[in-house]
Amino acid sequence: MSRAFVKESDGTELDDLPELVVSPHRNLVTAEGLGLIETTLERLEAELTAARTAADRESVARAERDLRYWRQRRATAEVVTTPERLDVVRFGSTVTLETEAGETVRYRIVGEDESDPRHGRISYVSPLAEALLGCRCGDMVNLRDGDAEIVAIS
Repeated sequence: MSRAFVKESDGTELDDLPELVVSPHRNLVTAEGLGLIETTLERLEAELTAARTAADRESVARAERDLRYWRQRRATAEVVTTPERLDVVRFGSTVTLETEAGETVRYRIVGEDESDPRHGRISYVSPLAEALLGCRCGDMVNLRDGDAEIVAIS
């Protein structure tokens, strides 16, 4: 293979590592969410130390970038306590819905960084959470597959 077509690494590709985008929304978190931020920061600090020890410039750059993001998220985190009143859907509530097909689904409304829809945790700024916030048991909400009734709030 001709060397004319092989790109030599000059280290500038590390300069192209894009910053992680910080949401423009308030950084509301549950107590568990704040714990996740702290755990992530500890893990990234360890990764940075290991990368520096190994002189792995790419891993150092990635860990430093990720640490900038998570340090800002920790600095701006607003912990919202679990709601005491369970009559209205609020941040931190777990909402149980029954679909028209008789299926039961549950969602907990959490902060953006702790959301994981596959595990029933949805961000408070998601369209579904916005539709649920302020609702009560017996209210109907529109899901992707049709309407569902709120049957419990915990």
